[in-house]
Amino acid sequence: QVYLMESGGGLVQAGDSLRLSCAGPGRTFDTYSMAWFRQGPGKEHERDFVAAISGDGGTTYYGDSVKGRFTISRDNAKNTVYLQMNSLKPEDTAVYYCAADAKNWQLSLITTFRPSEYDFWGQGTQVTVSS
Repeated sequence: QVYLMESGGGLVQAGDSLRLSCAGPGRTFDTYSMAWFRQGPGKEHERDFVAAISGDGGTTYYGDSVKGRFTISRDNAKNTVYLQMNSLKPEDTAVYYCAADAKNWQLSLITTFRPSEYDFWGQGTQVTVSS
């Protein structure tokens, strides 16, 4: 079992910034590709892809709604992945989840966007953006 722990959520105003962090497992952290998903209000059974990063940090993918505003990064020495969120909008309000794909350190144009691809999940952190 791999435990992931998100932090950094909160209540902000539109246009503000937040940085989410996700602490991952130890020695094998760089063998996992990592991603952020979010689950908005009224979407209890739907998690939307936000961003993903390869194990070496060299490749990143973003969902269309966050491109140009959010940045995913990782520090393998600290076993941590980050999501820098700028120019936040009310529609960004959601519970944000960190996820790890233990099978692949590389990203895939086919599977990276699917929640089912990921083996381990954090408990989520709430981000609320007021207008």
